[in-house]
Amino acid sequence: MLKFYQKKELAIAYTLIHTIHIFSVFIYGGFLFVDILFLSKMSQTLNEKETVKAKEAIMIHVRKVVPYALMVAVASGLFLLFKIFGEIAPEGMNSFQVLLSIKAFLGLWLGFRGINQKFFGINPWIFKKHIFPFILVVIIILLSQLMYI
Repeated sequence: MLKFYQKKELAIAYTLIHTIHIFSVFIYGGFLFVDILFLSKMSQTLNEKETVKAKEAIMIHVRKVVPYALMVAVASGLFLLFKIFGEIAPEGMNSFQVLLSIKAFLGLWLGFRGINQKFFGINPWIFKKHIFPFILVVIIILLSQLMYI
């Protein structure tokens, strides 16, 4: 009977952390989506001074939420990785494990980049625009769908 409750509690914890992971990825990826499709187009309708002022007004609030959402996504992703990766068979990793490993690597790279920016003020050496992180988020989402096929 005790094992049943332990499994149920683990399932609830996993579901909760998975939900938190999805929401944090949604916040981070959503910002990248809005930045690429909308914020970058402000200069088409506003003059340079208005564009700078409008972007900074938005970024004040973005800086309070988005970097932390990325860190939560990475931390919860690592927890989920260790829970679902499984043992490697003598023949090697299966396709699920390979895709999950690629997904984890890309997520860790985004997290490393974000932590360097937020806490150490180190800006990316390359890929200073948000298009590359956005592409990585899209690839991670696609990999998460392909993993279960």
